[in-house]
Amino acid sequence: MIRRAVTLAITLTMVLTGPAPAALARSADILALLRAVPGMSVQERPSTEDGVRWFWLRYRQPVDHRHPEGAWFEQRVMLQHRSLDRPMVFHLTGHNVPETMFETEPTKILDANQISMEYRYYPGSRPVPTDWTKDTFWQGASDQHRIVTALKSIYDRKWIGTGGSKGGQASVIHRRYYPDDVAGTVAYVAPNDIDDEDDSAYDRFLATVGDDPACRARVRSLAREILERRPAMVRLLEAAAAAHGWTFDVVGGIDRAFEYSVMDYETGFWSYNDEADCGSLPSPDASDEVLFSSFDRVLGFPFFTDQALAPFVSVFYQAGTEMGWPTPSYPHLRPLLRYADDYGPRSYVPRDIPMTLDQSVLRDVDRWVRARGTRLMFVNGGNDPMTAEPYRLGPGSRDSAVYTAPGVKHVFLGEVIGRLPSWQKERAIADLRRWAR
Repeated sequence: MIRRAVTLAITLTMVLTGPAPAALARSADILALLRAVPGMSVQERPSTEDGVRWFWLRYRQPVDHRHPEGAWFEQRVMLQHRSLDRPMVFHLTGHNVPETMFETEPTKILDANQISMEYRYYPGSRPVPTDWTKDTFWQGASDQHRIVTALKSIYDRKWIGTGGSKGGQASVIHRRYYPDDVAGTVAYVAPNDIDDEDDSAYDRFLATVGDDPACRARVRSLAREILERRPAMVRLLEAAAAAHGWTFDVVGGIDRAFEYSVMDYETGFWSYNDEADCGSLPSPDASDEVLFSSFDRVLGFPFFTDQALAPFVSVFYQAGTEMGWPTPSYPHLRPLLRYADDYGPRSYVPRDIPMTLDQSVLRDVDRWVRARGTRLMFVNGGNDPMTAEPYRLGPGSRDSAVYTAPGVKHVFLGEVIGRLPSWQKERAIADLRRWAR
């Protein structure tokens, strides 16, 4: 997780109602141009990057894009401005937006400006009262379209879409509904779970991930050992919860939170740890305290606390209504599981928020990619479990490619194109630069 930077904000907030004047010269100060965008407030912060100005924007969005005359909310957008003569990389987080400056890989390759956009219904971009039925893929893509439309009068060079994981998925969905907003899309490890009833792809992936069978076996044996020591592990978790003030009401108690965490252990190890980290894992016969501490370093028990879940209601809601949820079969854990049938997004969202799964949007986007997708680059990590159900190209895909970087885990913002085999790296960079010309 990216650390939050401590900044002294220079508050320059102003909401305006008139259109961006066409007569404003390109040489006009970017702050003046941003302040002229209708419905946008602007805050400039001290930059930590040479040659780049840093702006935080709040943009007025309708709760329901089909009824823009209705309720509205403000959405957080981070802008890193280099030059009006450079391309714009439109980075979709799919989640909240980090409050520190950073550059995505496409931004670095293109020496571009960058916008990072918080997904609707995250705490910083959530309407109150909250109508959760409007937390949909289409509404999110329409948020993105309005931002592009609002800022293209300022940034009129080529735009490139990007994002990682759920943000990568959001960048593809954006193209499905608004294909001309950006000139190309680089989607990192974008999940494509179009059939939530069949997650056997994750079993096949976890059976072969990495180069060392002994590492795979070690991770699985530790997960089982931790589950077999349930009473001791739950006592340790209770002590940690008391010390930190954690509660477990949403998931239905600490025993469920413990079990769900162990069910996540294998996918979590491969998502967030390098294979070389296997060497630092304890032996299965280590003490309770050593096993507990190691698990907490590898994945973290607190994830299923009420406090940790609260900011992520948006993603769990979408997982239970449109996105789906990866569920390996866990044959090595199955005899010890008590709540396997309840593992999933319904257990992570407050019960007063109804959810019904309908994956028709994902299936439509998948068909579009294979039938009409153009200038799409899918970049996956070879050790990333989210690669188990990827987007694939089809007979109608044009000027598009799928790449997999060997040994790479679930990377959102790091170098992945740069870790491709040399000929793929050169081709990917050449395509990206061509799209941005």
